[in-house]
Amino acid sequence: MWLATNSGPFELKELSLTGLGFSLRALHISDIHFASSQTKKSGFLKDLATVKPDLVVNTGDNLGHKNSVNSLLLALEPLLEYPGVFVNGSNDYFSPKVGNPLKYLAGPSSVEDRVQDLDTHRMVTEFENSGWLNLNNQIGTLTIRGQKLNFTGVDDPHLGRDKFIPAPAENLIALAHAPYIRVLDEFVRMNAKLMFAGHTHGGQICLPGGKALITNCDLPTSQAQGLSNYQQVPLHVSGGIGANIFTPVRLFCPPTATLIDIRN
Repeated sequence: MWLATNSGPFELKELSLTGLGFSLRALHISDIHFASSQTKKSGFLKDLATVKPDLVVNTGDNLGHKNSVNSLLLALEPLLEYPGVFVNGSNDYFSPKVGNPLKYLAGPSSVEDRVQDLDTHRMVTEFENSGWLNLNNQIGTLTIRGQKLNFTGVDDPHLGRDKFIPAPAENLIALAHAPYIRVLDEFVRMNAKLMFAGHTHGGQICLPGGKALITNCDLPTSQAQGLSNYQQVPLHVSGGIGANIFTPVRLFCPPTATLIDIRN
């Protein structure tokens, strides 16, 4: 049985994917929910740089506390040396609140009208200054291994902030924090070749074998974590590296990052 708090354990999963027309090693990180006291999580994030990815894909919910921006940036510093792309999640804008953890199992969490209390601007600026592409309702292009890759992304759909920008269809990779069906449908219409998302925590509280009970959105639970096909387009949903600091337990669902070896 896996029963883990935010202090560990952590896993790096390795997957392979073929037939997309381009090749790269993509490291997908998501839902870090970082707090400055999480030294083991910090060590795990720093160690991820040793896999030397061609591309870091960050699908949001990086912050877990109002005072965690500096410590998050220090933990991610080695990964910021690599090409990267990112979108934000709700916990990149709003700090976590104490609540009834059983509500998580009742369905998608509610969206409250709150005043932003996290230093999102500082985090985003540092990511951009490192060379990572900001894909919050934006598009961009990177050349990796001599291949031109196009990217599109949306700001957090869970907050209703998603807006779609037309992007070139060739070698198109799409990002969203929360994998709502409406968002994935639009990415498919844009002819995305690969989609990345987070938000689900892999179910967080799962049955044995990692069987998710909820995705915290309208994505089927069978796609709560890992690689699957959505309308014939590969979708990778990260199981996430953390959780809300007030509900840190993960059951049969260890915190993970994923290295995907994509081959032409």
